[in-house]
Amino acid sequence: MKTMRKGFDNDQYIRLQSEHIRSRIDQFGGKLYLEFGGKLFDDNHASRVLPGFEPDSKVKMLLQLKDLAEIVIVISADAIEKNKRRGDLGITYDEEVLRLIDAFRSIGLFVGSVVITQFKNQSIAEAFEKRLKALGISVYRHYHIADYPTNIPLIVSDDGYGKNDYIQTSRNLVVVTAPGPGSGKMAVCLSQLYHEHKRGISAGYAKFETFPIWNLPLKHPVNLAYEAATADLNDVNMIDPFHLEAYGETTVNYNRDIEIFPVLKTIFDRIYGTCPYKSPTDMGVNMAGFCIYDDEAARDASKQEIIRRYYNTLVAIRQGKSEQSEVYKIELIMNSLGITSEIRKTVRAAVELDEKNHSPAVAIELHDGRVITGKTSDLLGASSAALLNCLKVLAGIDDDIHLISPSVIEPIQHLKVEHLGNRNPRLHTDEVLIALSVCATTDPNAAEAIEQLDKLRGCDAHASVILAHVDENLFHKLGVNITYEPRYQTKKLYHK
Repeated sequence: MKTMRKGFDNDQYIRLQSEHIRSRIDQFGGKLYLEFGGKLFDDNHASRVLPGFEPDSKVKMLLQLKDLAEIVIVISADAIEKNKRRGDLGITYDEEVLRLIDAFRSIGLFVGSVVITQFKNQSIAEAFEKRLKALGISVYRHYHIADYPTNIPLIVSDDGYGKNDYIQTSRNLVVVTAPGPGSGKMAVCLSQLYHEHKRGISAGYAKFETFPIWNLPLKHPVNLAYEAATADLNDVNMIDPFHLEAYGETTVNYNRDIEIFPVLKTIFDRIYGTCPYKSPTDMGVNMAGFCIYDDEAARDASKQEIIRRYYNTLVAIRQGKSEQSEVYKIELIMNSLGITSEIRKTVRAAVELDEKNHSPAVAIELHDGRVITGKTSDLLGASSAALLNCLKVLAGIDDDIHLISPSVIEPIQHLKVEHLGNRNPRLHTDEVLIALSVCATTDPNAAEAIEQLDKLRGCDAHASVILAHVDENLFHKLGVNITYEPRYQTKKLYHK
């Protein structure tokens, strides 16, 4: 079987990235506040658009700097108050802070503290602060500053940054991260520079954002995939005009960093007398662009990601979670690249099978290019059928062979309907895998099928309807990139 085409050298990335951060620490006399954007433990977007990039690459890179680094986690009081959630995990930002602390500690990284930004005595933020302190975690408050970030004289004063708590740190590299965007990471870093300077401590600031990749072309599909992924934030990739003027070199950054740079430069000038950077690109430490060895593989993967984002946005609009303007933006990106949903082979396969049988269907593309489908039946949902069919193909098991006997499925259906109150008797994917595991104790075919699950990681899939959460979560756990048509199987208002 062919393997997924790779185009990114992950080992080189970890080595180059850690070396570059070490040199940036030395540049500032031994202490660096590093604003860390994006997801640390599970950067699946990067792994999809840069085939070969491992989702935990950033953590592995930080482990190279383990003895130098401490983690500061930033959360906005407004995000706590609004019960803001991380979309991919479905948990609130305050719960994500606790999850991140556990995750960092489990791999031996030191978490120094949590900072609550935009603090205005919100009662829910105060309750979270109390909860953290009860757990033995150091907590600091950073306050709302009027007219931020334009009122520079106020910001760089004892009534601005000076009012914020000074974060006690003990390591040379302070990694400032957050549950999601808009948490105030940059402001925390700059506030610390103000306080460190007042104490006579030399410290610097740098920014680590994987996307857009500064040394790829502006309209490279990898960078356009970032625009598609952030359509809700309305981020736009731009040529960095400050870098072009300073060095005569064309680099790519995004609008928010370019817009804030004059303010950032002025703040540096106020604190230190001069700014160490001539452009937003100068602030970055991202080395990902140097580790792409197959540009065509990255381009193809990024185009697929843009189509995924297109379908994800269509579904979010159907669920009332996104605006129509977001899908318009992604459609413009698709038009600029001359691509349509037809490049995703699973889309046509799932839709055509649905139209043929007048019931939901799922299609999964294996790494060798074969597209395997599954349809809804009396015993199985379409997701379960597609999953079992894939495992049969991967294990070389004849299609006529039952991996799970109907005599095993029927008692499970009886339990679901008669005792657990479910209306749908068909087995979901998690139930199918449990049943398959039970059968594997006596059936070699079932045992062999179970061993194929890892081969689904990174495969593309499409469903002709919006899937149940249990099936969606199972595909995510298996690493299958699933998308759906923006319609429900039924006309009910409540879907769970």
